[in-house]
Amino acid sequence: MKIQPINKKLKLYGFNNLTKTLSFNLYDICYALTQEQHQEYIEYIDEEYNADRLVKILTDVVEIIGANILNVAHQDYYPQGASVTMLVAENEVINVEQPMKVLENESPGPSSRAVVGHLDKSHIAVHTYPENHPDKGISTFRADIDVSTCGRISPLKALNYLITSFEPDIAMMDYRVRGFTRDINGNKYYIDHKINSIQNFIDEEMRDCYQMIDVNVYQENIFHTKMLLKEFDLDHYLFGVAKRELPKKDKQKIKKRIKKEMLEIFYGRNI
Repeated sequence: MKIQPINKKLKLYGFNNLTKTLSFNLYDICYALTQEQHQEYIEYIDEEYNADRLVKILTDVVEIIGANILNVAHQDYYPQGASVTMLVAENEVINVEQPMKVLENESPGPSSRAVVGHLDKSHIAVHTYPENHPDKGISTFRADIDVSTCGRISPLKALNYLITSFEPDIAMMDYRVRGFTRDINGNKYYIDHKINSIQNFIDEEMRDCYQMIDVNVYQENIFHTKMLLKEFDLDHYLFGVAKRELPKKDKQKIKKRIKKEMLEIFYGRNI
């Protein structure tokens, strides 16, 4: 059964009860030759994405989606990692029979260099997980982010900004619309905006940098996209050493290990 999205002029009965959740994992991969370099990388990531920096990023997200911050909880962890959770509220109260405002098309939101937008009451959370492989030189930084809204506007408008903020090697994204809302005649609506793919909410220049795969269940309003960085420059992944300093044999071995790690994460299975 095809479910029509809400028309932008449709009048709702009361508050829009649809819940829209955008969840994704962002991965950064690194290769460190020594245990000391491993530790230096973890310390670098821990400082680069500490709780204060994450609060700043999420505060920008709140501005993009037009919300008011009600509460912020943040914590740095020992030996590594950080978490931030924000409770937010919409700027305006929706009255009974007020016309519905929706996303009129699929388009990217602002990047990390620009901030504007609109939202309903919700929460935003981010958790970071720096870790390293016990013996093969690989270190991985993962950030888990959830943006959940209840109301008129989709959190997808914050997606482009978050990707440009973290610049991940790999990203796994899920978007789902749950519940229903009613018009003034009592008819149920299970989605209030058009969406064909999460990809359409990412800037074209950014999309061109990644290999992207969609797995969507349209009848259930479930959308999944995963991204793998196309360009591979070994210097981008080395920490504490440049590729020109390495023997050719070592460069080939390290490149193979890094690519294996990235493909395993991207496809979700060991190779």
